[in-house]
Amino acid sequence: MPALQNQRVVVTGATGLVGSLLCSELEKAGAQVIRAVRRPVKDDARELYWNPDRGEIDRAKLEGVDAVVHLAGENIAGGRWTEAFKQKILDSRVKGTHLISDALARLERKPRVFICASAIGYYGNRGADVMTEQSAPDTDFLAKVCQQWEASCQAARDAGIPVANIRIGVVLSPDGGALAKMLTPFKLGLGGKLGSGDQYMSWVALDDLVGAIVYLLGRDEPVVGPVNVVAPHPATNLGFTKTLGRVLGRPTLFPMPAFAARLAFGEMADALLLSSTRVDPQALVATGFKFQYPELESALRHLLQR
Repeated sequence: MPALQNQRVVVTGATGLVGSLLCSELEKAGAQVIRAVRRPVKDDARELYWNPDRGEIDRAKLEGVDAVVHLAGENIAGGRWTEAFKQKILDSRVKGTHLISDALARLERKPRVFICASAIGYYGNRGADVMTEQSAPDTDFLAKVCQQWEASCQAARDAGIPVANIRIGVVLSPDGGALAKMLTPFKLGLGGKLGSGDQYMSWVALDDLVGAIVYLLGRDEPVVGPVNVVAPHPATNLGFTKTLGRVLGRPTLFPMPAFAARLAFGEMADALLLSSTRVDPQALVATGFKFQYPELESALRHLLQR
């Protein structure tokens, strides 16, 4: 496995939940991290200017970098899903990915790997069926976003750059995302299942997601194509609810019926809270990657220090 020592790695979305920990871990491994930022950059080798809305990127600073990790995108749970917000979700992913992919394709010295975020929303609401990287996409809004997002890497692929599209599950961290939002009601003893509780939630501990990206960056032979980054043991919503309650030592007696979730969250409820996506990390496991937290209870106890 090539050491990441002195490897130059560009990261977009570097200030986000995943990006900030990734940059820290890469720097610990000796990599030189170059953070993509949207404000003008003076003479700073640690930052690279880009602006997807304007179609601008400092291509000269991309010359000769070893790897690019593209994580930037509007938070899908960051607002009610109006048509305008849905457009923002799509544009923030597709425009940025097109911009980077096209820029990388034109470089004289191309990176040895391009890792681009995607999501398990690609598979949509599939009940208890197990999804692998070979499974067909769904046709709902998030599935279409993910398909366009992954397709936006085509210029880099055509230029011979190895591209991995990491289909990320529900990221568990007390500092942001779904788990952070659940903590207050659950700690107050107000947690409960959503809808039937039968829907599958394919989760991954933040440490394992970042560990997987670092692992993929460090491989001698780059992994190409879609890679599901989820723990090997998904949970049903009811199972997740009971486990979180047990870890926190709180009862979980307050279910939220499906109609109430739809009333509170609109279209987002069906896509994020009530849909069932049971995903297997087949490609990642086949590379030899070992999860630190494959089981939900141990993951939650680690994350919540219980």
